[in-house]
Amino acid sequence: MRAVLINTGTELLLGDVHDAHLAFIAREIFPLGLRIEERRTVPDTDAIRRTLAELFPRCEILFVTGGLGPTSDDITREMVADALGLQLRGDPQLLTSLQQRVQTYGIKWMPRIARQAEVPAGAQVLPNETGSAPGFYLKANSNPRISSPHLFVLPGPPRELQPMFRMFALPILRSIVQMSGLIERQLYSITGMGESVVEAAIGNKVLAIPGIELGYCARPGEVEVRIIGDAEAIEQADAIIRSALGYSIFSIADETLEEVVVKLLAKHNQTLATAESCTGGLIANRITNVPGASVVFIAGYVCYANRAKGDMLNIDPALIETHGAVSEQVARALTEHARACATSDYALATTGIAGPTGGSPEKPVGTLYVGLAASGSDTIVKRFFFPTDRETFKHLAAQAALDLLRRKMLNSAAGHSERRRGAP
Repeated sequence: MRAVLINTGTELLLGDVHDAHLAFIAREIFPLGLRIEERRTVPDTDAIRRTLAELFPRCEILFVTGGLGPTSDDITREMVADALGLQLRGDPQLLTSLQQRVQTYGIKWMPRIARQAEVPAGAQVLPNETGSAPGFYLKANSNPRISSPHLFVLPGPPRELQPMFRMFALPILRSIVQMSGLIERQLYSITGMGESVVEAAIGNKVLAIPGIELGYCARPGEVEVRIIGDAEAIEQADAIIRSALGYSIFSIADETLEEVVVKLLAKHNQTLATAESCTGGLIANRITNVPGASVVFIAGYVCYANRAKGDMLNIDPALIETHGAVSEQVARALTEHARACATSDYALATTGIAGPTGGSPEKPVGTLYVGLAASGSDTIVKRFFFPTDRETFKHLAAQAALDLLRRKMLNSAAGHSERRRGAP
């Protein structure tokens, strides 16, 4: 069945608000064998009605989001009713519920609030348990004189749409979708390899599998590989991808790199500290965004200025004077001193030149040193080169540091397992 999404809202087209609905709805309906084949974004004007009329013959399921509130620009319900030739009717239960909600929150009742209790004749109300504007569902050909798809009209705020979709829209979808065969999807999050390198490693082999669909999505410091097919095709492709990419795959569960790192630290009951110069605390920020980070993260030292490196971590000014703040020697000192100060199992350090100024022929803009100190191991310092804008540089630097730690932990765990197997 062909599914299409219409996002309504002039604010979307002005760039004031970013659409969050496509990604959410697409993921929710995929297990039903449905995929969004087209997405339209239209302003809060008569363009809604015109777009509905245009798309009705081209799909079997149509999702419409936004424009269900009480203000004058919330006209989606009127446009839907007009496109289907249906009357809007006030729902007494909805009106009572709205009045109670307004009273509970101490909001002054305004006549326009009552608009949210109006739904097209024959529509099934989709309750809104986190907001005021209900959604509604109209079955295909709700008006026998007008050919139309199954129509789901949903509120704009994601915090309202998402629970409504899961609780009330999905059960309806399950009842109308005919699933002929189970199609699966698998995602692989990869770091440390460019998109073209990933494709060269797996592309031809995976595409040789009958019935497989292969796709890539590149982001700074990360590549997502997507395969879609039946269970047998997925199994064959999975074996190829894992064999070719190995430790470069950091997740197959749609996790961030920092989530993976925190889980690995927690699994092995280990701790981390950071000493950040060029990343300005970004690594610590990413780590502490993960629930449970307090168990594994000890301290983050943001020593951006050279003086702070001495004040916070006792880095010898002579070391900086001799080798420069952006150097292997300073990165090594930062990570070792951070681990000692925090008494952590691991410590990461970053020092680099984000630009656009500050570079030299020996150390151009984009130069980065990442240090990793670990208990019982020699300190590692790696040099990277990311000649890009400041924000992307910082992201890539944090990504490189987190991945260096991830690989170290995986290798340490693998070595420990080997030693255990080899023990008498």
